[in-house]
Amino acid sequence: MEYNRRLMEMKSKTVLLKGLNRGLAPSRSSNGITVKTSAELDRMLEAGRITGEVLSVLRDSISEGMTTYELDQIAEKEIRQRGGIPAFKGYRGFPGTLCVSVNEEIVHGIPSGRVIENGDVIGLDLGAIVDGLYGDSAITVAVGNQSIETLDQIATGKAALFAGIEQVRSGNRIGDVSNAIEAEICRRGKFGIVREYVGHGIGRRLHEEPSVPNFGPSDRGPVLKPGMAIAIEPMINLGGDETRVLEDDWTVVTADGTVSVHFEHTIIVTENEPIITTKVD
Repeated sequence: MEYNRRLMEMKSKTVLLKGLNRGLAPSRSSNGITVKTSAELDRMLEAGRITGEVLSVLRDSISEGMTTYELDQIAEKEIRQRGGIPAFKGYRGFPGTLCVSVNEEIVHGIPSGRVIENGDVIGLDLGAIVDGLYGDSAITVAVGNQSIETLDQIATGKAALFAGIEQVRSGNRIGDVSNAIEAEICRRGKFGIVREYVGHGIGRRLHEEPSVPNFGPSDRGPVLKPGMAIAIEPMINLGGDETRVLEDDWTVVTADGTVSVHFEHTIIVTENEPIITTKVD
């Protein structure tokens, strides 16, 4: 029943999208940013649905004693069972389906035999492809007992993501999104906002133009237009904003060893409300 409800929601969103950009021709470019056709947007909705559903499964599956590789196996199985293709596996040589980042790891953690323990903070970043179109999303999950400050940090990451999404409106600029994210983070506490790694456009490629920083002044940058799609992904640290990359050339960690959290959604710009393709139940 839940699957049928989600399917009906996606169909209703598809109807809303039909007026954005009709036809089956490839996406066109607006100042280097792709504006998708209705057919492409339909596939992005499906890729996003799969991504969100699988993240829900992973969130509900995490437990002490599991390894991060076991989570990766679940992710790949669930994506493929739903008719999708893992977006990250093999991307620029990345070995896993899932990026699993633990505690001080910010992004791009490689699945391994690492055992999940009580008190761990787990970032799960996942993508799926349907007929060449992408969905990309991330959540952070707290395992076991947590401090008040870590729970506040997680709540701030979620709130910052949705503050940014609220600014995804036709006629707004990327800077409006970035500024809203930064303002929400600063309003809630003193956290380090990661600056080297930012959100991005998305569509037929996982990473497209424009870059979507999690900080900066409003009323700057490219103008948002119906049919564009972006992935917004605030990453905030309990300490400073500086980062470093481990010897595996993938895993990004906080320079001061403090905990980091990461949240992300893929968003489609419309004439009205923004559409989140990657909702997690």
